[in-house]
Amino acid sequence: MPSPLWSIGRTARQAWHDRAVALIALLHGPNLNLLGHREPHIYGSATLADYVARVTAVAADFGHSVDAVQSNHEGDLVDAIHRARDTAAAIIINPGAFTHYAWSLHDALAAFSGPIIEVHISNPNAREPWRHTSVVAPVATGSIMGLGMHGYELAVAAVAQRLGTPS
Repeated sequence: MPSPLWSIGRTARQAWHDRAVALIALLHGPNLNLLGHREPHIYGSATLADYVARVTAVAADFGHSVDAVQSNHEGDLVDAIHRARDTAAAIIINPGAFTHYAWSLHDALAAFSGPIIEVHISNPNAREPWRHTSVVAPVATGSIMGLGMHGYELAVAAVAQRLGTPS
């Protein structure tokens, strides 16, 4: 049954509490599978599983669900974005190193009609100059950087607000 929550033309499932349930695609790019082990002085000790679990829990607080994908391959993420066009109401993406040069992600995201939140655990603008450019930012609804796990929580809250989800 169509829900007024969906201004982007998708249909919502109704949960037991009669709130619309949106699917949020949570996408992670290269090397993020190594979170908790790779450069903990920059990325902290939380693992990718910790990030997915926290996003899933916060999304559930808003009545939404999460489909998480991590890939070290650009084409796999493009395919995940294409699938999200038919299944997800929003995308939260940490493109990792693809942030800086993966124009195919930019183009795929540009074809997505829901909210897109770009999130980074560290602040790329406080790091090496080559990290200062994002090819994702121009097609994102917003970007959150440098706040670690809290940045992901804020991303879910931003998605919920954009979708009109009551808190």
